[in-house]
Amino acid sequence: MKIRLEHVVKTFDTFRAVRDVSLDIESGELVALLGPSGSGKTTILRMVAGLEYADGGHIYFGEQDATDIPVRERGVGFVFQHYALFPHMTVAENIAFGMKVSKVKREKAVIAQRVEDLLRLVRLEGLGERFPAQISGGQRQRVALARALAVDPKVLLLDEPFGALDAAVRRDLRRWLREIHDELGITTLFVTHDQEEALDLADRVVILNEGTIVQEGTPETVCRDPKSAFVTRFLGDANRFSAEVRGGVAYSGGASVPARGVEDGAAEVYARPGDLDWSPTGPGIAATITRVLDRPGGRRVMAITVDGEHMEFDVEPELAIRAGEQGFVTLRRAQVFAAE
Repeated sequence: MKIRLEHVVKTFDTFRAVRDVSLDIESGELVALLGPSGSGKTTILRMVAGLEYADGGHIYFGEQDATDIPVRERGVGFVFQHYALFPHMTVAENIAFGMKVSKVKREKAVIAQRVEDLLRLVRLEGLGERFPAQISGGQRQRVALARALAVDPKVLLLDEPFGALDAAVRRDLRRWLREIHDELGITTLFVTHDQEEALDLADRVVILNEGTIVQEGTPETVCRDPKSAFVTRFLGDANRFSAEVRGGVAYSGGASVPARGVEDGAAEVYARPGDLDWSPTGPGIAATITRVLDRPGGRRVMAITVDGEHMEFDVEPELAIRAGEQGFVTLRRAQVFAAE
């Protein structure tokens, strides 16, 4: 089922949460809405679900204008961050609930078989008679997904589905959700503020800020070719350096990087920690090490330039380096934007 949003607007009192958003989600595609709090991503999801109505524009499911269709008639499956399971019902009863109250009547045996199939799909075989309080948070989220899938939705909507879980469980569930999506092929739209989650899961990432789409594309596109300083800052760690562009080159301290398409004048250079190299001798941006953080896979170094700009960069774990040392940083690659 293809979803299309055309110039959608949503206002709460005097606050415009969504501002003229247009977006196509292809049938079978898994799209992530990514952005900071207040960017409009959850409001968009709720309008697609029918839990909120747009103040302007249209939402299409295929060729059907679904803008004003009630939520019960949209054929969507919805998974919330906090599971929303019925605590007095067993796992199996929670999964079966939507089928029992649906307008489409099913025989008890058909419902029971569907529940067993879904338990197998979400890898919870044998847990159907347990209650939500008797299983883990990750398992409860799998039950919530199984319940959403039970009614054969045309569209699957996920609102911060793993936000309440710890990091290790989130990673496991991300891999598992991608496998489920590839197997079932349901058009899926999910909301997250977790950049890693969006980049790991989605076919396409839609980045929002202040109710508008600021960039969309594949994970590779948004990571390798950010179109603004906001997108660069939002997608993970980014060091910022003041610079001046002259003749297509940005100069910052003792470093220079290409600045194609950026007009001469004040600019900002952004570089990821993995894109900086440290050397005790120049050339480069003069800096002093302020702290060394050891990680299982390497070392993260914090430093400050002579102009007072803070930076972080990664070095090999074997490199002998300590706070107080002075040296130079060079930029292996960077993004340059005109100063805001």
